[in-house]
Amino acid sequence: MTIIYLASISIELGKGALKHNSRIFNTSNTNPERSHLNKEYINDDIKNVYHKLFDEAVERYNSKQTRNDRKVKNYYEKICNGKQEKPFHEIVVQIGNKNDFGIDKQTAELAEKALDNYVCAFQKRNPYLRVFSAHMHLDEATPHLHIDFVPFTTGSKRGLDTRVSLKQALANQGFVGNGREETEWALWVNSEKESLAESMLKFNIEWENQHTNREHLSVLDYKKKERQKEVIQLEEKVDMLKNEIECYQDCSNELQEIDESDFDNKFVLPEPKPLMSANAYKKLIEPMFNKLKQMVKVLIVRCFKAEARAFNANRIVGRLQNDVEIYKKDAKSFSKMAHRADKKLAQYSKLRRIIGPKNVDEILKKSQPRNKERYR
Repeated sequence: MTIIYLASISIELGKGALKHNSRIFNTSNTNPERSHLNKEYINDDIKNVYHKLFDEAVERYNSKQTRNDRKVKNYYEKICNGKQEKPFHEIVVQIGNKNDFGIDKQTAELAEKALDNYVCAFQKRNPYLRVFSAHMHLDEATPHLHIDFVPFTTGSKRGLDTRVSLKQALANQGFVGNGREETEWALWVNSEKESLAESMLKFNIEWENQHTNREHLSVLDYKKKERQKEVIQLEEKVDMLKNEIECYQDCSNELQEIDESDFDNKFVLPEPKPLMSANAYKKLIEPMFNKLKQMVKVLIVRCFKAEARAFNANRIVGRLQNDVEIYKKDAKSFSKMAHRADKKLAQYSKLRRIIGPKNVDEILKKSQPRNKERYR
């Protein structure tokens, strides 16, 4: 007989104490004798992460600035000293509490395995949240995770084209806010709880607030993830075409500068020698003029081709950007539907607590006699 354990899920904002997470120092609520059991998944220097994520964008941005005071010298320090964005965010993920999944309980091992399964897929599930620190603590009251990440977005039109932004990072992943109750953060946290609940089920733990058939939510989640994939693919195409357009513009700029460089240096008419006839002088300069004419023809053809391809690329970019907006609206719609389904599931959970799990199970069995039993 398989025992199914019920547990709550907690995903809260953490303090971001990186040295404490990696146990460079301990606090009063830790047991140093168990610290060797802690798991470290990744522990990168956040400054190095900033260099990898943003150095190229900083270089592109600075190259366009004519004033030195507008150039970005150190993007990490700029974000730390600014007020718009935090340099990184941390979430603390926990299953149950010390009473049912405490470190001294037999269930703690199941929680540990479920958290391990969850965190290993976190980065793949969240491509715009760059994880640089992730630890599981097994030396406190309950097993729990600390996950620290830098949220970023690409393709920005203002400032750096790749920059720190929690709101845009979550929007890129399909979480579009709708008022104070349905913020990007709230929708994302709920989605992460769903992912953790799926991981828990593999180890016979069921989310207490979602103790019901979740087929409807699974369909919505699948559709939302498919929309996220399509949005990412379309944005990659847009970025590729934008880069192509920039190449054509660079080519056009080079053509405009030719008369100041190549023409002045390479096509200087030689002085005729004393008593040189017109025919002799013509023969002297004719090869240079033929070369000049050929070069002009080639440049004109290249210019027209570049302009034509840039025009077509611009049209494709416009069409793809419209598609991106449509898919983002679809993702927003699915998030709303999932939120409404969550409310109904919460009502079901409340009813289950009031009537009792056994009574509710009996009612479900009678109403669905053909379904297989939930527990074996």
